[in-house]
Formats: sequence, C-alpha cells, structure tokens
Amino acid sequence: MSDPRSQILIADDDTDLLQLLAIRLTAAGFDVETVESGEAVLNRLDVARPDLVITDMQMNGMDGMTLFEHIHGIAPALPVIILTAHGTIPDAVAATQRGVFGYLSKPFDSKTLLDLVNRALRLVAGAVPQPIVPKDALQAAIITQSTIMTDLLAKARLVAESDASVLIHGESGTGKELFAQAIHNVSQRRSRPFMAVNCAAIPEQLLESELFGHARGAFTGAVREHIGLFQAAEGGTVFLDEIGDMPLPLQAKLLRVLQERQVRPVGSAQAVPFNVRIISATHRDLKNEILAGNFREDMYYRLNVVKLTIPPLSQRREDIPLLANHFLGVVAKKYGKKINGFSPETMETLVSAAWPGNVRQLLNVVEQSVALCTTSLISLALVEDAIHKEEEHLFSLEEAKKRFERDYLVRVLKMAEGNVMQAARLAKRNRTEFYKLLQKHQLDPSVFKSL
Repeated sequence: MSDPRSQILIADDDTDLLQLLAIRLTAAGFDVETVESGEAVLNRLDVARPDLVITDMQMNGMDGMTLFEHIHGIAPALPVIILTAHGTIPDAVAATQRGVFGYLSKPFDSKTLLDLVNRALRLVAGAVPQPIVPKDALQAAIITQSTIMTDLLAKARLVAESDASVLIHGESGTGKELFAQAIHNVSQRRSRPFMAVNCAAIPEQLLESELFGHARGAFTGAVREHIGLFQAAEGGTVFLDEIGDMPLPLQAKLLRVLQERQVRPVGSAQAVPFNVRIISATHRDLKNEILAGNFREDMYYRLNVVKLTIPPLSQRREDIPLLANHFLGVVAKKYGKKINGFSPETMETLVSAAWPGNVRQLLNVVEQSVALCTTSLISLALVEDAIHKEEEHLFSLEEAKKRFERDYLVRVLKMAEGNVMQAARLAKRNRTEFYKLLQKHQLDPSVFKSL
C-alpha cells in the first residue's frame, strides 16, 4: 500500500500525459505536484524536497537527463524516474548506469508505473525488515523544514539500512550525537544498545579502558574487571564523538580493533570478537589534521565510508522558529509555566542572531528566557539578555585549554590515587614538570589518596 504522505513531483511538457499521470498517482494515494519544464522542477527544489521526481526525457528547454544531473548535484539521494519514448530507450538504459533510479517506456500501464514508484519510495523511506520503521522516523527525531537538512535526512535514511561506518561532521552544538542516535534508531540494530563516548573529554589510558575494557589489576585502581563499550554495545552501535581529538597512539589501537573486529581488554591476553556499527563525529577538518600529523590517514578512510555534514544553524535559519517553539513547549512544561510563544520582534531577533553555539545555544537561550518569563509571551528584552549572557559563557581558546588541562590532571590523579610519580607516568611528563602543572592549577595530590 502506498504511503499517503509521499510527495511526487512530475515534469512533462505534454499536458495531457501530465494530467493522466497526476490522476493515476493521486488515485493511488500520493501527494502529486505537476510542472511543465525541468527549470520549474529546479525552482520547486529550492523551496522543498519531494520524495520522488518523475520527468520526461524529451522536453522543451532542459531535457530529462540534464535535469537529472542538476538534481543529482544538489540532492543525490532523491530518486528520479525518466519517461522515455521508444527511440530513447538506449539513452535511458545509459542513464540508469549514471544513477537514475529507473525509466518507463511509453506507453506504460498503471501497474508498471505504481510498481516502479513504490520501489523508489521504499528506497527513500529506508525500508528495513519487519517491524517496519515509519518513513518519517528520522524526520520526527530531527526538527527541520530546511532543504539542506531534508537532503541530509535522505542520505541518513539510506545509510541507516547498511552497516557502513558513518562520519558526521559539524560545528559544536549542531546535534551530531542526535543524528547518530537517530540513525541507530531507524537501523536494523535499533533493538540493541547505542553506546556513546566523547574522545576529547577522557585521558588516553582511561579512554582505552572505556572503549576496550580492562582486566582486574591491569593498572592502579583497576580493582575489578571492566567491560568496554565495544563489548557492551554488542549487536548495536558505538558512537565515537570528537574522534578528531583521539590521541595518535590510541588511534593505532582502535584501527587494529576495527580491522580485526575483535577487542583485547587492557591487561588481558584474551581477544574478544564483537559485532557493532561505528558512527563517529568531529568538528575538526580531518584532512587538515592528517596533513598536520594529528590524525591517521588509514583511520580516516576506515571511518569515513559515508560522510554526513550537518550545517550550522546560521545556514538553516528557516528552522529557528520551529526549533524555538519546540524548545519553548518542552521547557515551559518542565518549569510548569503557561507561555503562548514569542513576541514578533523577539522571533525576528532569534532568526537574525549569529548562533555561534548553534542549536545547543538556542536551547539555552530559550530555557533562560522561560525561567525568567512572568507573562504569556517571551519578550525581546528577555531574549536579548539571554543571548548576551550565553555569549559571555563562550570561553576563549586560552580559557578552554586551561579548563581542559585541569580536568585532565584531576582524572589522572584519581587514576593514580594521588601518587604523583604514577600520575606523571600516565601523563607522560617528568615529575618536576608535573608538579609545576599541579601548582599552576592549585591541585593538592593528597586529596586524591583517599578516593
């Protein structure tokens, strides 16, 4: 049975055939729009994305193949069916080899048409074995009306069907983990665990233990056996956030694990096979990191089978009202407040703001505004104040480095139970240098001896 929500855009300069196709597909339960040229199709794609495009091969102006090339350039996951006359069948066969989903030779019957249309739409929906995942499951997880994001969701649906490794690239706060979770939730692995780790937030030895596990007594503080994420996520997905910040020695170990599909816990002689899907994410340009010697090229190609780039909020401003109102509903319920929305000038300010912190920053601004709101509408003053305070909270690079260094030292001291010599070895620093770092951050090692 066809999905009544599926939208089909048809292009043909033969108005009689155009009307006939529209009648047949509308009767089958599809939402159909018709245009009479390839140029008109491209204009529609600037506004919204259909689920399928059907186009005649020979039209006045832009022909069907040229139209496909344009569509494939801006929305490579959008399937295209080409209608052909008998004489253009060889061209249509060649077209399928270039990525066209399929072709129909005129005249064609309704069953042939519907079979091909339904096959194309199953591809768009990311059909998986029973139980069937709704076509809009990813759309429900990612709030958007942006054409850029719609194209990205189409790619995500396709990759969710496979076990291909995915690399998600995007600025901080764009929702990389949300995307990874959504891909997992519509994949065949959705009934198994989704395990996430931030590679930038954990010191190297702790991260190795977190990923691979460790045997009892593997190092100071390892008082019991620990199961790593690769084993804990068996059958599911491991999400490696900020993979670009993983230390080079650990990259080499991870690469070997991914190649051999088995993991050896720290301090153990026994290797354990695993079956997980890898999704990784970074805000860094990994090609530049490779050139700088900070990231392994072989690791890059192992992880970057399919790349999804999430645009910053500034490139999808049409989503800001949707996101702001969604966050308002969630946060107002959390605080037990009845707030009807934003004043017009407030929404204008939200839409035009810079949003260096992206969606995460927008959520914070909405939450701060709701917390302080005493009326039924959120005022411009509340939002401007919240944006100003939020921007003050964006630390300078120097401050961010300082905070990270202190957090790192605390973690190492905890691992070494306050033993400075052991902690210095873990940090790969000599004891004198390590003491200077402790003095710089006013850390007393004796505090950690009792932990």
